Amino acid sequence: MGDLTSQNDEIVRAASLSLAQQRAGGTHRRAYSVGRGSAKLKMRHWAKKARNIALAVGGLWIGTSIIGSIIGGIGFTGVMTVGALTAAALVVFGKFPKMKVPQRADLNTEDVRQLVAKTELWLEMQRSRLPKPIAASLTTIGSQLDELQPQLEEVDQKHPTAGEIRKLVGKDLPDMIEGFLKIPESLRYEEKNGTTPVKQLENGLDVISREIDSINRQLAQGSIDDLAIRGRYLDYKYSGDITGDGGDYGVPLPDFDKAKTKAS
Repeated sequence: MGDLTSQNDEIVRAASLSLAQQRAGGTHRRAYSVGRGSAKLKMRHWAKKARNIALAVGGLWIGTSIIGSIIGGIGFTGVMTVGALTAAALVVFGKFPKMKVPQRADLNTEDVRQLVAKTELWLEMQRSRLPKPIAASLTTIGSQLDELQPQLEEVDQKHPTAGEIRKLVGKDLPDMIEGFLKIPESLRYEEKNGTTPVKQLENGLDVISREIDSINRQLAQGSIDDLAIRGRYLDYKYSGDITGDGGDYGVPLPDFDKAKTKAS
């Protein structure tokens, strides 16, 4: 029985190793994410797979225990069968369902809050097809998109800024990368008119990076102004006595919301 248990352990470990390699994207794929948005999507996907594996293996062993208690044991053949089924469950549920990778059309979404994570995941799928310097610059854009994501929670979907984000992140960025990928590799470094397709892509991504940074700053400006108003209000309130009755000013203290409204 000891040898049998050891064999089953080896089967489970081998299947777990296979699952771990798939989870990392395979031995020939880069495992790191472009940004937190794509990382969360992948983590959610693998959490569902882990749940499916736990349910399948748990149900298998519980069912086997019940059957064994009824018939007085499952014997050597039964144990081997359960071990094989456990390994099969790990492999099958480790491979399926496959993660749905955003297609180009999926980036044409009205919800800018979903757009960032989808775009990051789409960029990851294109990264291995791009020159290394370009692939590295995608990480910078991914960091900027991570900063943009929380601010999008407050953006009205009909606001002009939302439309600008949809065009920049959901159209201009993927259009540029797709256009580059259509160029044969042998021509990507061929100089024409003082530049090459690779340099043109680098320059284009740099422009997009600056635009994303500009949008980030625009969206953050409201919060920066609010913080400044609150700081002035607190300074006004506590620069006199701490009773809050106006101190040396001899006038009632303004409500913060009113002060904020006047400043805006």
